[in-house]
Amino acid sequence: MENLIPTAVLETNRASGRTITEQFHAFNAHNPHVYCALERMAARRLAAGATRVSLKDLFEDLRRQLPYGVSGLNNNYTALYARRLIDDHPHWAGAFELRRRRAA
Repeated sequence: MENLIPTAVLETNRASGRTITEQFHAFNAHNPHVYCALERMAARRLAAGATRVSLKDLFEDLRRQLPYGVSGLNNNYTALYARRLIDDHPHWAGAFELRRRRAA
């Protein structure tokens, strides 16, 4: 399977010197509950009959559900979370729109 992470995900953050992918992995390692919540929310929407799921919508719902939000939850991570959900649940592939990755 070809890499489908958008070029924007590969850009380096000027402040930290790390790529968005590196930042995502660090965030995810420190906040595994975020992935679990996104997975649960996506599963509920699909079980309720949704045929498409927007990770940006899930992010906003998650921000509203948590009393103090999630520090560091960056919208740049939506593509990476979508890909992880598809990796873990291949049968959900059609529910998420992924753009072709232009750089390695």
